[in-house]
Amino acid sequence: MGQLHARRTVRRVRRVAVFGAAVVFAIGSAVAATTASTPAGQPAGQKVAEGSDCLSCHAVDHKVVGPSLAAVAGRFAGKPGAQSLLMNAVKNGHVGTWGQIPMPPHPQLSPKQLQQVVAWVLSLAPSSKAPAAGAAATTAKLYHYVVNGKTVSLNFQVFQPGTHKVSADVFRGFELFNSYCFRCHGTDATGSEYAPDLRKSVLNGMSAARMTDIAMVGAKAKGMPSWAGFFEPPQIRKIYDYVAARAYKLVGQGTPQQ
Repeated sequence: MGQLHARRTVRRVRRVAVFGAAVVFAIGSAVAATTASTPAGQPAGQKVAEGSDCLSCHAVDHKVVGPSLAAVAGRFAGKPGAQSLLMNAVKNGHVGTWGQIPMPPHPQLSPKQLQQVVAWVLSLAPSSKAPAAGAAATTAKLYHYVVNGKTVSLNFQVFQPGTHKVSADVFRGFELFNSYCFRCHGTDATGSEYAPDLRKSVLNGMSAARMTDIAMVGAKAKGMPSWAGFFEPPQIRKIYDYVAARAYKLVGQGTPQQ
């Protein structure tokens, strides 16, 4: 009887062992499958850049507020000490190399993240076979409107073709302006005692790029905060389009027709 009990116990233990091994194998296979099915995706440094505010002021291939990342790579890639120099600039902030608009510090990034993002930036250096910057540049399309007998030419579309309904970009600019900017710059871009009338700024020559620079960096001495990390440059462009449409009297006060 004791031997029979012992044999049953051994078989039970074996079944448990086999079951446990099967579970471990299944879990291991699932994890492996998950890892294998996850696409290689973006470089680690690019993910760090997108998770921070880097791409609010930089684009890979063109200037936004700061230089393009490809331009940074072109200047520093392959030079001794470039990695540590750029890591220090990202961590502590920098001004002077690319003009007088300061890059804010990023103390929240770990040493590993700094290394990853700088390595990614340096990997963007253009090859010697790449076409020269601006070689494929084309003339921007202009849209012409008549206001009080005078023709106004703009590099963005104010109205939907054949209608008096504003474009989606201008309408979105109206929404953004009257959700955030109006507090200091007045409802419908009419100006206030706290901040300048941006319509006048546009008429005096302020470009969309200049508005983006100011919005992203801020004007601390004048009490204007930096909007980097909250707005993206394309959103500032939409705000500019709305303000310019107001400045040239193409769009009146109130909610534009859409």
